[in-house]
Amino acid sequence: MKYAIVFEQGRSSIGVSVPDLPGCVAVAKTLEEARALIAEAIEFHIEGMLLHGEHVPEPTTVAELVEVG
Repeated sequence: MKYAIVFEQGRSSIGVSVPDLPGCVAVAKTLEEARALIAEAIEFHIEGMLLHGEHVPEPTTVAELVEVG
């Protein structure tokens, strides 16, 4: 499965979240590190959901960039 992820640049780090998996987040210094960490976080998050008998949602979020101005 492929989940959409959202990167947010902070003053000293990059946060990344998964809209379809609330609470699944990672923080890193670089974009590359953030990508790697969120991949691990998604796997860990899904494992935890399955261990607790929770339903793992299918990915439904679609993201696009929109040019304005």
